[in-house]
Amino acid sequence: MKKIYLQNTLTRKKEEFKAMADVVGLYTCGPTVYNYAHLGNLRSYLFEDILKRVLLYNGYQVRHVMNITDVGHLVGDGDTGQDKLEKGAQREGKTAWEIAEFYTAAFKKDLMLMNILEPSIFTKATDYIQEQIDLLKILEEKGFTYKISDGIYFDTAKFPDYNKLSHLDLETLREGARVEINEEKKNSTDFALWKFSSKDEKRQMEWESPWGVGFPGWHLECSAMSMAELPDNQDIHCGGFDHINVHHTNEIAQSEAATGKPFFNYWLHNAFLNIAGGKKMAKSDDNFLTLENALIKKDINPLVYRFAALQTHYRKPMEYSEEAMKNADNGLMNLVNKVRTLMFKVEDLETGIVNMKFKDKFSEAVNDDLNTPQALAVVQEVLKSELSKVDKLATILDFDKVLGLDLDKQKEKPLPQEVIALVEKRKIARVAKDWTESDRLRDEINKMGFGVEDSGEEMRVMKI
Repeated sequence: MKKIYLQNTLTRKKEEFKAMADVVGLYTCGPTVYNYAHLGNLRSYLFEDILKRVLLYNGYQVRHVMNITDVGHLVGDGDTGQDKLEKGAQREGKTAWEIAEFYTAAFKKDLMLMNILEPSIFTKATDYIQEQIDLLKILEEKGFTYKISDGIYFDTAKFPDYNKLSHLDLETLREGARVEINEEKKNSTDFALWKFSSKDEKRQMEWESPWGVGFPGWHLECSAMSMAELPDNQDIHCGGFDHINVHHTNEIAQSEAATGKPFFNYWLHNAFLNIAGGKKMAKSDDNFLTLENALIKKDINPLVYRFAALQTHYRKPMEYSEEAMKNADNGLMNLVNKVRTLMFKVEDLETGIVNMKFKDKFSEAVNDDLNTPQALAVVQEVLKSELSKVDKLATILDFDKVLGLDLDKQKEKPLPQEVIALVEKRKIARVAKDWTESDRLRDEINKMGFGVEDSGEEMRVMKI
C-alpha cells in the first residue's frame, strides 16, 4: 500500500496518513437542511469525495459518516438568533420536519448529479437526541458545564487546549466570539450544549431533558454521532475553512473533555468558493448559486463543476464566474471527446492494460494531499503518450475511479442540424470518392467547432 500524505490542520503539517484500524473512519460535516446546497457547499463535499476515493484507490476500506443537521443550528454561530430550520419553515409555510425532509432529498440529488459517492451512513441530528443528552450528562458530571437563562453552556476556560485547532491566541478567539455577545456567559468563547425553548414561542422541534425542554446545540451533534458511529476509528474529520475556529474547535473541546482521549487524528479543511471579485459565496449574503440555477438551467452538465473543482487544489480559494464554467465545460468536453476517440471501434473496454508507470505518477499526485491539478496533468500525459489506444483507455478509466468524471459513460450531445446537413453531404462525397469535396466539407465542419474522424467507411463527428 502506497503512502498517503495529508495536510493536517491540527498540526499545520503534511503528515503520512496512518489508520487506527482496518477500516478508515471518515466523518464529514454535512448540510444544514433548511435550503438548497450552494456551489460553495458542494465544493466541500467534492473535496471529501476525492479524499474518500483516494483512500479506496489505495486499498483502504472506509466507513464514511455524514451528518444531516436538522435541528440546533442557529442563524448566529455564537448561539444567537433563530434556528435555521424554524426560519425555513416560516419562510415556506411548512413544518420544520417537512423542510428537513425536502432539502435532505434535494441534497442527495445534488450528490448524485455530482457523482459524489454516498456515505456509509447519513446521521440525522434528530435521530441522536438521547446520545447528545448522554454526552452532556458526562460533561456535567466532569464539571465542564454551567447553566444560564437560555441554556447549558460549555466552560471553555476549563479546557486548556481550546485553541489547538485554530492556532489562534485565545484573545483573538474571544474577540471573534464577541461579535454576538451574551452577557451571561462566563467567557465569550463558551458555547451552548443545550438551549431552552422560549416560553413565549412554541418550537416545532424540542425534547424533554434533565435540564428542561429544549434542543441540543449545533456542535454537540457531531461529537455524539461520530462517537456512536465511529467509536474505535476516529481517523479523519473534514469540513470547510469556516468550521475551524468555531464548530470544529468546539467539537474537539467537548469531545476530549468528555472522553479524555484525542478526537480524530487528522483534520482537513477546504478553502472557499468565491464569486468573481473575491467575495465568499454564502446563503447569508443571498449570493449563492445552486447546481440548478448555475448549470442545469443553462444546459451545462453538473460534472463540469466537478471538473472545475479538480483544477484547483482544495486548500486554495476557487473563483466562480460564468466564463470559468464555460472554460471548464470546454475542457471537460475536450477530455470526454478524447476518451470517446479511444473507445471508437473498441469492442471490449477490458482489453487494455493499466500502465504502471503512469499509474505511479497519478498515485503520487493524488496521494500528495489530493493534488488533483497534477493528477489531471498526468491524464494529459497519458493521452499524448505512445501507448496503444486500449492501454490509454484502460489507464485513464482507472484514474477516473478517483476523478469521478464518469468518462466511460458520458453521452454525446445531439449535433446541430446544420452540422448534420454537412455530414450527410460529406458521406455522399466519400461514396463518390470525391476527396476534394470531402476535404472541403470536413473543413466546413471544423469551422463550426466539430472534429471529424474517419475509420474505413465510418465517420465520427464530435465537438472540439
